[in-house]
Amino acid sequence: MESNFSTDVLIVGAGAAGLTLAIELARRGVAFRLIDRLDRPFPGSRGKGIQPRSQEVFEDLGILDRVVAIGGLYPPPREYRDDGGYEESQIMDPQDPTPGEPYRLALLVPQFLTEAAMRERLAELGKYPEFGRELKSFEQDGEGVDARISGPTGEETVRVRYLVGADGGRSVVRQALAIGFPGKTMGVRAVVADVVLDGLSRAAWHRFNHGSMEKQMSLCPLAGTDMFQLQAPIPLEGDVDLSAEGLTAMVTGRTGRGDIVIRSVSWASAYTMNARLADRYRDGRVFLTGDAAHIHPPTGGQGLNTSVQDAYNLGWKLAAVLAGAPEALLATYEEERRPIAAEVLGLSTKLLEAAKRGDMRRGREVHQLDLGYPESSLAMEKPKRSGGILAGNRAPDAPVRGAAGMPTRLFKLFQGPHWTLLGYGVDRLSPVEPRPGLHIHAVGPRGDIVDEGGHLRAAYGVSLGDWVLVRPDGYIGAIVSSDHAPALEAYLASVGLPSRG
Repeated sequence: MESNFSTDVLIVGAGAAGLTLAIELARRGVAFRLIDRLDRPFPGSRGKGIQPRSQEVFEDLGILDRVVAIGGLYPPPREYRDDGGYEESQIMDPQDPTPGEPYRLALLVPQFLTEAAMRERLAELGKYPEFGRELKSFEQDGEGVDARISGPTGEETVRVRYLVGADGGRSVVRQALAIGFPGKTMGVRAVVADVVLDGLSRAAWHRFNHGSMEKQMSLCPLAGTDMFQLQAPIPLEGDVDLSAEGLTAMVTGRTGRGDIVIRSVSWASAYTMNARLADRYRDGRVFLTGDAAHIHPPTGGQGLNTSVQDAYNLGWKLAAVLAGAPEALLATYEEERRPIAAEVLGLSTKLLEAAKRGDMRRGREVHQLDLGYPESSLAMEKPKRSGGILAGNRAPDAPVRGAAGMPTRLFKLFQGPHWTLLGYGVDRLSPVEPRPGLHIHAVGPRGDIVDEGGHLRAAYGVSLGDWVLVRPDGYIGAIVSSDHAPALEAYLASVGLPSRG
């Protein structure tokens, strides 16, 4: 086969996962194409919850403030009684930010607005999705992948080094690879629709007949729009009328109220809830990410977030290997992300069972702040730590001060495609040579960063002379004492950051 490559990476699917991966590659200068078979961006609100960990990812990608500006917080659930009265509650106990966790509440942003903010960021980086282009087939060899794409001007064949299927639950890429997608159908079929309606306040998430799978219905105002998202379980068999008239009749039948009138429907879907996990995330030079690798019931708002974080994990690793890092680095994508998806699937399923009973309470487990990779082959501790924060855990934020006097945060030091090495209380030079892709900071009275409130020391549990290496995706790669600091050199070489010596 020919070895001349038209680009390095072909991303199939321009939803949240594909866009996250594209931003990651674009800011690292990797050549790629992002294609989607739809003629225009997906118009629906499907994944509307942005969990705190994804907010941290969005901050790193440079889109958090604009996503918050177009979205908002979840309104309080308002449960209606049979007599027409109601009770309001909180879906989660309000939690104030802490130094280590700056975002503690889920955001409500319709998926089409989140993806619009991502496309805007991608455009700033000089890249754009190609809509109306469909992957027809592909073949791979040891060097690359030949992919056949149809588009508005006909067919083309492109040769790429890697192909990534971010093409959803019915993934063409996964099916072409004959990768198993076992799991279960949850025995629940539901309608989800984005509607403009009269008769309800936008100050609450309106919920009717909770606990009844026949009559349950919720209508949630979609921040940043004039619409509500309607969600309702429906019978497993039979057609359902998704027109404005049909949905109005459903609302009237389930609420007993004639004053709630649906004026228009911008997007609607009847779907069966599934929980499925791909047998593997990789076949040679082809990867699966997002819904192509796992699909969840919508309970707990986990699906979109898990998809974004898949792509965030894969992006820096693909870029590193393309820049010369050992190929073995790519094996850590499935090693790290597949167990997370399995855990999140279990959580979504458990929350679905609770929702059937009318229990919509959410705990910290949906925030995804406690997910990490402590078992990963990329987690190094010397000496081994017995408690507190571990290599592989999410790297906490902390307010700190620059030596010149200005306040800053660890997340600002981490922001960008580089690795970050923090030396705590070190009064000597770094144990590793400076190199591209690594930012080195000394923390202490004689360093460039001052831990004025002691928040960094408390969050990381470090002692004088300890070094903490933070990965580009905001997880701790290594924690080593001064005696073991030379081990950092081999670690950095293994992830594509060798010294020049």
